Amino acid sequence: AAPINPADINMIQGTYAILPPLPAVGGNEGVGEVLEVGRLITFSFPCPPSRCSAGDAAGTPGTWRTRGVFPEEELLKVPSDIPLLCAATLSVNPCTAYRMLADFETLAPGDSVIQNAANSGVGQAVIQIAKASGIKTINVVRDRPDLPQLVERLMALGADHVVTEEMLRKPEMKDIFKNTPKPRLALNCVGGKSTTEMLRHLQTMVTYGGMAKQPVMVPVSAFIFRDVRLRGFWMTQWRKDHAQDQESLGSMMDALCQLIRRGQLAAPACTEVPLQDYKAALEASTKPFTS
Repeated sequence: AAPINPADINMIQGTYAILPPLPAVGGNEGVGEVLEVGRLITFSFPCPPSRCSAGDAAGTPGTWRTRGVFPEEELLKVPSDIPLLCAATLSVNPCTAYRMLADFETLAPGDSVIQNAANSGVGQAVIQIAKASGIKTINVVRDRPDLPQLVERLMALGADHVVTEEMLRKPEMKDIFKNTPKPRLALNCVGGKSTTEMLRHLQTMVTYGGMAKQPVMVPVSAFIFRDVRLRGFWMTQWRKDHAQDQESLGSMMDALCQLIRRGQLAAPACTEVPLQDYKAALEASTKPFTS
C-alpha cells in the first residue's frame, strides 16, 4: 500500500528539491511484504530494526509498483501489529509532525500550537500527537461546503479549536485565548495571508510546505517587538542529517508505533484505489478538498 502525497506530485512535476534520475518510480512512502532475502545479506547494517526476513513488512522509496528489489539499508522493518494503512503512511507525515512538535520549542502539557492546513496528513498527525502529549491545538482550515463535517472530524481526532482562514482575521479570535494560552509554535504548510495572520499569535513559526504558492510575509514589527523566529523543516533533510543516528530514528518510530497501538494515532482519512486505477487517483489527488 502506498499513498499519494503532495511531495510525490511535486516530484513528478519537477518542482521538488530533489529529483530521481530517470526513468524513475514515484512514491516516497508505503509498505510491502518482503518475499525473499538475498543469500549475501549478512545483517551488517547498524540498525537492528532494519533486518528483514521473508514475510516481514517493510517501508521503502519508489513505492508505486507491485514488486521491487531493494538494498537492505533502504528498508525499515515495520512491527507486525501496526495496521496496514498506518504502516503505509507512517514515514513521512507522522514523522514530520513528531519532529516539528519536538525540535523547535520545548512544549509542556497545557501549551498550545497553531497550524494551517490542519486537515492535511501532517495536520491530522499533529492534532493526535499533541493531544496525546496534553498540548492544545488551534487548527486553521480553508472554508468549504462540508465545513461542519470537517470540523466534527478534526474535533474527534482531538482538536481543541478549528477555525477558517477568514475567522483567523476576526477579533473573535481573542475569545479562544480566554481558555487557551497563546501559541508558542505555529506550523505553516500554506504561506500567503494565512501565514501572516497566524504570526499575530505566536513566537516561533516552522514552514514545511507552501500550498498557496505565495511567499511568507512578515511585518517588521513582529521581528523587532516580539522577536518572532522563522524556521523551516524538511523530513528528507532530517533523515540525511541523522543517517548515522539510528537511536533518534528508532526512538521516533517506537513512539509513533506506541501511539498507534494505543489508538491515539490513526491513519489519515483516505480513499483506497487499486494500483491499476492510478490515473483516476492522481487526478483526484490534485483536486481541492479531497483525500
